[in-house]
Amino acid sequence: MPSFLKPIKAPNLFDYPKYWAECYGIAPYLPMTRQEMDELGWDSCDIIIVCGDAYVDHPSFGMAVIGRFLESQGFRVGLICQPDWRSADPFKELGKPNLFFGVSAGNMDSMINRYTADKRMRSDDAYTPGGEGGKRPDRAVIVYSQRCKEAYKDVPVVIGGIEASLRRIAQYDYWSDEVRRSVLIDSTADILLYGNAERAIAEVAHQLSNGRHVDDLIDIRGTTVIRQAVPDGWTEIDSTRIDWPGKIDVINNPYEYDHDKASCSTKEEGQVDVNINADADTSAGVKKEPAAPVKSANVTEQVVKIIPMPVQRQFDIDAKKTVIRLPSYEKVSKDPVLYAHASRILHQEANPHNAKVLVQKHGKREVWVNPPPIPLETDEMDGVFGLQYQRRPHPSYGDAVIPAYDMIKTSVNIMRGCFGGCTFCSITEHEGRVIQSRSQESILKEIEEIRDKVPNFKGGISDLGGPTANMYQLKCNDDDTQANCRRLSCVYPTICKNLITDHSPTTKLYRKAREIPGIKRIAIASGLRYDLAIKDPEYVKELVTHHVGGYLKIAPEHSEDATLSKMMKPGMGSYDTFKEMFERFSKEAGKEQYLIPYFIAAHPGCTDEEMVNLALWLKKNKFRVDQVQTFYPSPMALATAMYYSGRNPLKRLSYKRGEKVFAAKNLKQRRLQKALLRYHDDKGWDVIRDALKAIGRADLIGDGENQLIPAEKKGRSYTGGKNRSNRSGKTRFNKARGSQWSGKLIK
Repeated sequence: MPSFLKPIKAPNLFDYPKYWAECYGIAPYLPMTRQEMDELGWDSCDIIIVCGDAYVDHPSFGMAVIGRFLESQGFRVGLICQPDWRSADPFKELGKPNLFFGVSAGNMDSMINRYTADKRMRSDDAYTPGGEGGKRPDRAVIVYSQRCKEAYKDVPVVIGGIEASLRRIAQYDYWSDEVRRSVLIDSTADILLYGNAERAIAEVAHQLSNGRHVDDLIDIRGTTVIRQAVPDGWTEIDSTRIDWPGKIDVINNPYEYDHDKASCSTKEEGQVDVNINADADTSAGVKKEPAAPVKSANVTEQVVKIIPMPVQRQFDIDAKKTVIRLPSYEKVSKDPVLYAHASRILHQEANPHNAKVLVQKHGKREVWVNPPPIPLETDEMDGVFGLQYQRRPHPSYGDAVIPAYDMIKTSVNIMRGCFGGCTFCSITEHEGRVIQSRSQESILKEIEEIRDKVPNFKGGISDLGGPTANMYQLKCNDDDTQANCRRLSCVYPTICKNLITDHSPTTKLYRKAREIPGIKRIAIASGLRYDLAIKDPEYVKELVTHHVGGYLKIAPEHSEDATLSKMMKPGMGSYDTFKEMFERFSKEAGKEQYLIPYFIAAHPGCTDEEMVNLALWLKKNKFRVDQVQTFYPSPMALATAMYYSGRNPLKRLSYKRGEKVFAAKNLKQRRLQKALLRYHDDKGWDVIRDALKAIGRADLIGDGENQLIPAEKKGRSYTGGKNRSNRSGKTRFNKARGSQWSGKLIK
C-alpha cells in the first residue's frame, strides 16, 4: 500500500549563485527600447519578456514580478509590452535574447480580457494606457510565441501567466465552443510554466545559462513539456476510461516479451504479440507506443508498468516515477463525459506534496504535466515583494491613465492562493490551495513605500488582501496531514477540522497598519470569505468598525442549495449569521453600513426555477442589483467542465449513472437568468413573464407583495420597497466581479 507522504521542501529562491551579469546592477526600469539598454551599458538582454499588458513596475503586475525576480538572480531582462503582433519586427526591438523569450498574455486571459460573457468584444482594456482596446490579439500566448519563433527561430520560448497556466492540457474553449489542444502545442513554445512561476523560471533560467538545452528540462516542477513516450521503468496509472468492468485485472503490458513462452509461429493463450499495433486497443482500452523495442531474448527490458486507475491503491507505487494517463486530446474533444473525467483527475492532482505527473496524448506527442511547484515560504514571499519596484508605470506612457494601475496603486497584496475551491474560479487552479503569506514586517514596509512613492498620496490604502481578504496565515494545523490531503476545498462542504481559522494575525496586521504615520484610512476591498470570518467574531468586529466605508461587498453567488453545491459555496445560513454580526457591530460602532451581495446568473446547475427563487429572495430582502455577473466558462475550471459536459465532476462519473447538470447555454437562456437577477428592470419584464408562464409560475405576475413583476409593462422600472444597501433605493454595484478574478490582480 502507498506510504504516508511527508511535506516536500524546496531550495530557497534566493540561494542560486548569481549570473555573471549581476555586475550591471538594478535597472531603474526594465528596458523596453535599445536606447534604454544603451543607457544601462547592455549590449544584449539575457531574457526578454513579451507581455500583453502595459509595463507597470508594481508587484501586482506579472511582468514586473518575474522581470524583477530574474534581475535579482543576475540576469539582464528586457520587456516588449503590447507589441504589434502583425509582424515579427516588433519582437526584434531589443535584439536576440541570449537565453530565452518569456511570453505571457498578461494579468488576464486575453479572451476574457477582450470579450464579455455574451461573446461581445469589449471596447476598452484596463491594462492599456488610456484604457484603449485592441492592443492585444486573441489567444495572445499563441500569437506572441509564434512571432518570437519567427523573429529568432533558434531561441527557446517559455510561456507562462494565467492564459498559459489554464490551458496546459486539452481544455474547453468557450469562444469557439470546442475543446482545444494544449496551448504548448498550438504556440510551438518549448516549455510552459503554470501557476506562480518564480521557482520554475529560476530553474529554467539558471539551467539554460549553465549550458543545458531546453529539450533537457523535462522534470522541473510547475512546468509542462512535450515528450515522445513514458520512459522505461515508470509506472503508468491508466485513467483513460470511466466505466471499468466489475472485475478488473491488471493490464497486461503489450511490450513485455517472454522468449521462453513464444516462438516465431505459435503463441500461448493470454500472450500479446510483440509487434502489436501501437494504435490498437488492448482489452482494457490502453493505447501506447513502445518505449523501446526488444532487441534480444537475453536483454531484460525495464518496461512501463500499467495499472488501471480503480486498483492503483493496491500497489506500493514510487510516486516519483509514476504518471497518470489522462484520456487523449482526441478522446476528450469528442466525448464530453471523458472531458469531465479528465478535469476531475486534474483537480485531484493539485496538491504539490502528493500530486503525480499527468500525461495526455496529443496525436503522437505526449503533453507531460509535472507536479505543481512547492509554495513559497514567508521569507521567499517577502523577498519577491521586496524587490526594487518603482510602483508606477513606465515613463514612456507619460500622463496616460492605465485603469488597472489606478485601481491597485495603493493596495497591498498580503498573500497568495485560495483554499476555497469555488468551481467557477480559476485562482485555485493557478495559484494553488496552499496559502502563501508575507510577514507583517514586509507588508508594513510596503505601506510605507506607498506613502512615500505614490504621487499625490492622500493617506488611503485601498486594500490589504489578495485572492481572498481573510485567508492570511490560515493553513492546515499539521504539515503531514496537508501533504496527504486531496480535498478540493478546505471549507466545503464544511470547514475542515484541521484548518486553522484564527484570524488574529490579520486583526493584528490591521491594527499595526493603522498606526503608521501618514495613513488615514485602510479599506478592505478583496472578496471576503464570510463563512470563515464568522469563526472569529473579533476579526469581524475589527473589520466592521475600522475598515468598511459604508458598504462591504460579499459574494453569496446564489440563494439555492442545489446551485450552491455546484459552485462549492456555503449555504445561506452562513450569510445570515454574518449579516447579523455585521449589523450588530456596525450599530455598536455607531455607523450606518450595508452589505452588497454579488450573484452569478446562468451558472451550471442553475435552472430557471432556481433563478426565479433567487429573484424572489432578492425582492424579499429588498436588493436591487444593477451590475450582475453572467457565468463565464473560463478554461480548466470545474464549472466549465459541468457547462461543457453536462455532468458533475465533483462526483463519480458514469455514462449511465453519473449526475447530469443543466447549463444555460444559448443566449436566450442566459439573458433570461440575467434578467431575473434584475427583476426590477422593466426591460426584462416581457421575457420574465413568458418564462414564468412556461414553468407554471404565472402566480408571480402581478402587483402583490409576494409577486415578482407587474402584470403588464408600466413603462418604468420597478420601485417597490427600499433597498437595504441604500436608503434611497438607488444602489449601484460599482464593478461587476469577474467569475474568476475575485480580489487582487494575479499573474
